[in-house]
Amino acid sequence: MPNTPQQTMGWQPPQSAQYKLNFDAAIYTDMGRSGVGAIIRNENGEVMAALSAMGPFVQDSEEAEIVACRIALEFAIDAGFSDLVVEGDNVNVMRAIAWKCMDNSRLGMVIEDIHCLISGLRWSSVSCVKRSANTAAHYLARFARNVSDELVWIEDCPQPARDALYNDSLIFS
Repeated sequence: MPNTPQQTMGWQPPQSAQYKLNFDAAIYTDMGRSGVGAIIRNENGEVMAALSAMGPFVQDSEEAEIVACRIALEFAIDAGFSDLVVEGDNVNVMRAIAWKCMDNSRLGMVIEDIHCLISGLRWSSVSCVKRSANTAAHYLARFARNVSDELVWIEDCPQPARDALYNDSLIFS
């Protein structure tokens, strides 16, 4: 069951036997597309899987973040993760994801899809974090501009996020 969103300053590792999924979005108006970045790390901060992908055309940043969350969750589930702390940096989006209420907004169907994906996990938690705690996912979303479809890393440090991952490791080591 998701918890209510809460904000943390810097990236913090999940509890043992859990994984943390950070996601972010970027909008490329000149390309008529969006970008998605997602990264899954373990309690040692090691990258288990990461994604940089082109997303669809979106109307605004809220839609971009919600779509990015859905794509990131599908990626995590396809990669075999079932105990996830889901973190994003948009307060309104994370609140909509954490609340299990019916959403009749224009994005309500995507939010409902996210709720279905989360309900299929063995364990989950949803948190809103500051951008400083979501930097690796942010860099991967920005890197999506250079990706034709999607680029995936499995148990490998993605080059576009290497500096952010190094800085995160300094905080908790």
